[in-house]
Amino acid sequence: MYTEEHLYSIALRECLLIGDINFSKLVNTFGSAKNAWFQAKKEYQKVDGIGFKTVMDIGKTEHLQFAEKELQFCERNHIQISLKHLNQLPSLLNECDDAPSVLYHKGQLELSNPISIIGTRNISPYGKKFIKDFFEETKSFNFCSVSGLALGTDKEVHEQSINCNIKTIAILAHGFTTLYPSKNRKLSEKILEENGSLVTEFNSSRKPDRENFLQRNRIIAGLSPSTIVVETGFGGGSISTATYANNYNRDVYALPGKITDPYSQGCNHLIFQNKAAAISSIKNLIDSLGFNPSSLKMEELFPIPTEAIQLTENQSLIYHTILHNSQISLDDLAQKISIPTHKILPLILELELLGKIKSLSGRQFVVI
Repeated sequence: MYTEEHLYSIALRECLLIGDINFSKLVNTFGSAKNAWFQAKKEYQKVDGIGFKTVMDIGKTEHLQFAEKELQFCERNHIQISLKHLNQLPSLLNECDDAPSVLYHKGQLELSNPISIIGTRNISPYGKKFIKDFFEETKSFNFCSVSGLALGTDKEVHEQSINCNIKTIAILAHGFTTLYPSKNRKLSEKILEENGSLVTEFNSSRKPDRENFLQRNRIIAGLSPSTIVVETGFGGGSISTATYANNYNRDVYALPGKITDPYSQGCNHLIFQNKAAAISSIKNLIDSLGFNPSSLKMEELFPIPTEAIQLTENQSLIYHTILHNSQISLDDLAQKISIPTHKILPLILELELLGKIKSLSGRQFVVI
C-alpha cells in the first residue's frame, strides 16, 4: 500500500525548515524524496534559494523513525496518502505552489466538480436558509461540496449535502488521532458512509492548534474552482479562505446581508472590495457556477419583480457603459464615465444585487 517514497516524503516533511515549497524544490532537483534525503546535505548548492541551514535537519534518524510509525498508524486506520510531487493530489490543488507535499485522507479523494462553501460558526437562520435552498436546487447536478467540518456553516454544508445525496469533502485542521470538534464525530462517520472524504495535511501527532485552521483554509480554496462565503465577520477565518481563492485566481461569491449584521459585514466588505461577486439569487449563482438550470424551476433568494426595474441616472449610465463595452475593467469604466472608482463601487454592488451585472476576477464586469 505504501512505498519507500511515502516513507521518505513524510520524513523529509518532518524536518525543521522543510515546508511545502522547500520540499518541492528538493524533490524537483533530486528527482525524489528518497534521493533528497540522502543527497541534499552534500549537494544543497544545486537547489536555488536553499542554504546549509535549511538542510541541516535532513537525514536524522528520529525523522525516519517517526515516518515509519506514521505509516503503521495509517495502515491500522485505513488512511491513504497522496504525494504532490507524484501528481497524486486533485488536479486543481496540485496547481497551487503551496499545496501540501503530503496529503492524508480517509475515503476516496476523487472530486467531481468541487464547490467550496464556508462561513462563520455563528450561522444565522438567513445563512441556514441559503444553504438549504442552494442544495435543494442543485441536488440533481453532478458536483461535490468542500468545507471544514467546523460547527455552524461547515456543519450545515456537510449535513445538507448528505440530505441531498451530494458527495461532501471535509478538510481537517489536525491529524487523524483526534476529531475536532468532537460534536461532529458522528457527522464525520456519516460523510465516509456516504462516499465522502476526510482530508488533512497534518500527521497523526498534530493537534487542532489555532494556526492550523488558517493553514488548512488554503486547501479548501485550492480544491475548488469556486468558493462561496455564506456569512463571516471582518476577522473571520473565511476571509483568509477567500484571500487564498483570489490568489489562486479562483472565483469567489459572497452572500450579502444587512450592514448591521456582524456576520454579514465580512461578506459585504469582500463584495465592496471586489474580492467576491455578490450572490443576488440562487438561480444566478447556479448560472455563474456553470451549471445548466434551464430545465428546473429555481426559487429566487431575492425574487426579481416581473415589472421593469427603474435604475437611477448613475446606475443606468454604468449599466449601459458595461453593456456596450462587453467585459470592462473598473479603471476603464471610471475613465469612460468620468466618475471616481470609489463612487462607482457602491453602484456596482447595487446593480449586482438587482441582477443586472456580474463581477469577474480582476475587477472586470459584464452585463447578465
